[in-house]
Amino acid sequence: MSVKTSKRVIVGLSGGVDSAVAALLLKEQGYQVEGLFMKNWIEDDTETFCSASIDVKDAKAVCEKLDIPLHTVNFSDEYWNDVFEHCLTEYRLGRTPNPDILCNREIKFKAFLNHALKLGADYIATGHYAKKINKDEANYELHKAKDTQKDQSYFLFTLDQFALSKALFPISDIDKSLVRKRAYDAGFQNYDKKDSTGICFIGERKFRSFLKQYIPAQPGSIETAEGKIVGRHEGLMFYTLGQRQGLGIGGQALGNGMPWYVVNKDLERNVLIVGQGIDHPLLYSETLTANQLHWITAAPSSTEFSCTAKIRYRQSDQACAVSLKEDGSCFVAFDKAQRAITPGQSIVFYQNQTCLGGGIIL
Repeated sequence: MSVKTSKRVIVGLSGGVDSAVAALLLKEQGYQVEGLFMKNWIEDDTETFCSASIDVKDAKAVCEKLDIPLHTVNFSDEYWNDVFEHCLTEYRLGRTPNPDILCNREIKFKAFLNHALKLGADYIATGHYAKKINKDEANYELHKAKDTQKDQSYFLFTLDQFALSKALFPISDIDKSLVRKRAYDAGFQNYDKKDSTGICFIGERKFRSFLKQYIPAQPGSIETAEGKIVGRHEGLMFYTLGQRQGLGIGGQALGNGMPWYVVNKDLERNVLIVGQGIDHPLLYSETLTANQLHWITAAPSSTEFSCTAKIRYRQSDQACAVSLKEDGSCFVAFDKAQRAITPGQSIVFYQNQTCLGGGIIL
């Protein structure tokens, strides 16, 4: 049974099923709910990737069903300056950034939050699978969602206390299957819409041709770890550690006949280093260094502590020991060697269900 409240919540509606059900649940709980659709990319839509025009149509349909207003806003400048330009810089340096984490920090929980507060909102809400825990009036923790297969706390490790204090995650305690059922029962036409993939707010595109529009490609040699040239690459920015597809050297009768994988990048020589076998030794390391550390609730009380960590989304928690350095970086030693530790990606730390924070892998 809902309890009518004067609290006003603006839900970030993407056109997808998760944010739609988030709005539904909040209305059932008695909040004054409004929707907001963000358009954050400057280019016109085409038929080759997820169209913003389709998404806003789906968002409008949800608002009509719920009888709530829909705001629209364009954060293209903020997205370009605070997210996309940073990603381009990282690609130029041969690293692999995570746009989704930047989107959450700079757009959803900064630009959107500030805009919603100016509109008079008490809270914002999103369709993220993550859980906020109120430790007391001044301290909040970020926990994993009930649906561990969909948990998105990894992408939210940059949230600060203010953002958490104003954020609601209505679907934190329900599984994805129930989310779709609730959407179907509510008559939402997007109940079976597939989950979004691709670059955050840009959608699904042919990655290489898309990136070439902004960064000139610098082709170079592909070499084995022993220094034998086995092919040519199109530009180091197009490849990431552990990558198998798209190398263009699979048909060569070399080595042991096993598939080739990217095992390293030599930025100074503009050379892509490859090795054969999914478990090639050069793909594994027991340690890493990370910087740009962010702690959600408070910095660790000790400079050395044990916890678990993820170096990519959907990875199972990995036991590790963390040593904080005076320069603001940290050294992480894992109990078991990790495959394809990728510079530019994020490492996120956990204590059981609690997301402590994280940093950027060097």
